[in-house]
Amino acid sequence: MGHYAIDLHVNGATHHLLVEARQTLLETLRENLALTGTKRGCGHGVCGSCTVLRDGQPIRACLTLALMATDSQITTIEAEDAMLENVKQCFIECGAVQCGFCIPGMIVAATSLLRKTPSPDRSQIRDGLAGHLCRCTGYVKIIEAVALAAQRVNAKQVAT
Repeated sequence: MGHYAIDLHVNGATHHLLVEARQTLLETLRENLALTGTKRGCGHGVCGSCTVLRDGQPIRACLTLALMATDSQITTIEAEDAMLENVKQCFIECGAVQCGFCIPGMIVAATSLLRKTPSPDRSQIRDGLAGHLCRCTGYVKIIEAVALAAQRVNAKQVAT
C-alpha cells in the first residue's frame, strides 16, 4: 500500500497531507492534524464518538477513509461555528457532560439535527442521537441540552 497526497478541507481550512491508502479520516484528524476532539471509541462505527460532519451530514470518521473525504467539507467539534457553539454551551449549562468522551460526537450530530430540524420534539432528538452510546448518563440531560439549543436557535430566528 502506498501513500497518497490529498487536500483535506477541515473546519474551513485546506490541509495538504500525505496519507496511507487505508488511513481513516479519524486517524488523519487526530494524528496528522492534531484535532483530538473527535474520539476513537469502538473503532467499528457503533458508538458514535468519532462523529464528524461531511458536507453537513454526520458520518463515522472511524469507518471513512481519508481518501474518501477529499472532495468534502469536514466539520469537527473544534470548528468555529455559531450553531456548534450554541449546542456546546447548552450541553454545559444542562450538565449533559460527564466524562466527555462521547460528547463531541453527540454535539456534532445534534448540530446537524438542528440545521435540518430547527424545532425537533424529544422523539426527533432521540432519533437524531440514535447510535450514540454514553456509558455515564441516562441521556435525559443530553436531550434537555439539545432541546434548549433548539429553543435558542428559534428565539434568534424570531428576533432577526
